[in-house]
Formats: sequence, C-alpha cells, structure tokens
Amino acid sequence: MAITLGEIATYLQAKLIGDESIVIHGLATLTHAQTGELSFLANMAYRDQLQSTLASAIIVHPNQADECSSAALVLDNPYLGYAKVSSLFETLPKASHIIHPSAVISESASIGKDVSIAANAVIEDHAVLADGVIIGAGTVVGHNSRIGRDTRLHQNVSIYHDVSIGESCIVHSGTVIGSDGFGFANEQGKWVKIRQIGGVSIGNNVEVGANCTIDRGAMSDTRISDGVILDNLIQIAHNVEIGENTAMAASCKIAGSTKIGANCTISGGVGVTGHLTLVDGTHVTAMSLVTKSIAEPGGYSSGTAMSKTSDWRKSAARFRQLDDMAKRLKAIEKSINN
Repeated sequence: MAITLGEIATYLQAKLIGDESIVIHGLATLTHAQTGELSFLANMAYRDQLQSTLASAIIVHPNQADECSSAALVLDNPYLGYAKVSSLFETLPKASHIIHPSAVISESASIGKDVSIAANAVIEDHAVLADGVIIGAGTVVGHNSRIGRDTRLHQNVSIYHDVSIGESCIVHSGTVIGSDGFGFANEQGKWVKIRQIGGVSIGNNVEVGANCTIDRGAMSDTRISDGVILDNLIQIAHNVEIGENTAMAASCKIAGSTKIGANCTISGGVGVTGHLTLVDGTHVTAMSLVTKSIAEPGGYSSGTAMSKTSDWRKSAARFRQLDDMAKRLKAIEKSINN
C-alpha cells in the first residue's frame, strides 16, 4: 500500500502541516517508525519522541502540532485518526467469493450473493447466510442459524443451532456461540440436566475475539447488542444481556442472567456473578469481582493493590482479624456510651 499524505489528510479530514506529496507505505510507533511511515501520538508519555522519531508524518493533537520534527496530521483525537487510517493498510486477505469444493452445505441452507465459504466448512440444515458473508476454513454454522450481511466468521468457529448474528460482525477463531448454558438441578446428590431451549441473538457491528464462549439461553435468548466488542477468552453465560457499545477486555467471566448496560467497559479478568444488573456507563477495573448490582454509572474496583509478598501476607492476616476487631470496637463504644 502506498498513499500520499495529502490523500490521508483528506480521508481523515485532518489539517496537514507539511508536504502533501509525501508517500506513506506503512504505520509504525514513534520509536520504530522509518522514513515513509506514519505514526501517531495519543499518550503523552511518548511526547518526547516527537523530536527523535524518523516517521515521515505524525498524527497529533493541535497542542503538539508545533513539536513535530516531521509533517503533521492534526486532529482532536489522534488515536481515533490512527484507528481509521489503519483500515487503509489492512493485511487481511480479501474474500474469494467462491465456495470451496470440500465445503459441506445442506440443500435446505440459503446462501446469498458473493458469499465465501472456505475448505471443510459445514453449513447445516436451514441455515441462512446473507450476502457477502465470509466463512473460514473448518467453521460450522448450525441448524436454523442466521448470519447477517458482510459478517465474517474466521477459521474453526462453531455456531450451534438457532443462533442469530447480525450484519458486519467479526467472530475470531476458536469461538463457540450457542453451547449449552450451565443449568442443572440436583436430585438426591445426582445432577439432572436442564435443557437449554433458548438461542443466542447478536446484533450488528459486533466483534467477538478468539476462543470466546457465548452460551445459549435456558428459555429465552442470550443477547449481545449492536456495537459490542469482546476481547479473547471471554465467557458469557446463559441469558446474559449486554447493552450497545459495551467493551470487555480479555478473560472476563459473566455469570448467568446478568444484565450489563450500554457503553460500559469491563476490564481484563473481571468476574461478574449471576442475576445482577450493571447500569449504563459502568466501568469496572481489571481483576475485580462484582458481587452486587450497580445502580449508578461510574468507576468500580475490588480487591487489593499489588504489594510485596511479605507485606501482602501481613495484610491478609489482618483481614482475618477484622471481624474480631470490629466486635471489640463495638464493645468499647458500648462501654463508653454507658
């Protein structure tokens, strides 16, 4: 890919300071950029690199425009500018718009126009693939499932039966959507399986990372709304609902029937117990455990900050003493009040 700086400025609607004829052939960090590459500054911790970088141009905020040693593309949100320009240098292979002869497709399946189906994929009975869908090698789309227009399922994705995925979604390799929720009743010490008769409903413009699991609902559907982004290794249990444009980082675990609102951010390693409600605009920091509903938007954390092991052990010992200390404090307060 080679594109002039002027063309990039027009694409981003950015103010250009410098030579518009400079040819850009790639993206790189300020540290590693070479001549012909475009970089960006979004974190002020790297501000001093504006003078030393070899990048031919830098996407910067207006406040840093005069500090650049090279050409500048000036935007109020440099990170967003970088996100948009990255699409010009996409390395993902283009879809072939062919159906590989080794793919197994049911006669009752419905296949739209310009669909790509790679080797050894399986499309089961009554499945529907809309126009422009891309199915990776080894991927399975189950009975009566529907994949929306321009959605891409990468290699070895497993879509169970009665799953609906909207338009312009991306599902990465190893993800399983529609597996049974963890539902069992106990009969005299033995577990009796509760049949999971709901499905999974995923909206438009959703991205699901690699090796995620999204369970089907017990009776009604598990629901993922438009614009949700899920990182790798996330578990979404049965009947969970996630609101629009919520983002979850890697290794989050969401227990059954929890409702997470719109525009939330759930950081890496967070656990959320079942049957809770997290209001719109909730932001949970990494490795937190959410054990009760959140009714007011804002930031929430749990656990203790990292410290030296010797200090942590002392603190842990004191945690175990808190109940006894609280009882003694109450006794002292009572004696004083009397």
